[in-house]
Amino acid sequence: MKNDIHPNYEACRVICACGNTFETRSTKKEIRVEICSQCHPFFTGRQKFIDSAGRVEKFRRKYETSKTAPVKAKKK
Repeated sequence: MKNDIHPNYEACRVICACGNTFETRSTKKEIRVEICSQCHPFFTGRQKFIDSAGRVEKFRRKYETSKTAPVKAKKK
């Protein structure tokens, strides 16, 4: 590696919009983020699965009726 051409890699403070802060290493002194592991719904367990189009119910209705329909015998 060549000398004096690479940026300094030093301690960095990461600040989230929720107020959480933590230390890491980077070429920047400070990094501001909108979401972190303390406030992200996936990591906090507050994630909600929204089925706005009713796809699950439509799928269930479709295959629920096919179970109850009589099966036609094949002719040989």
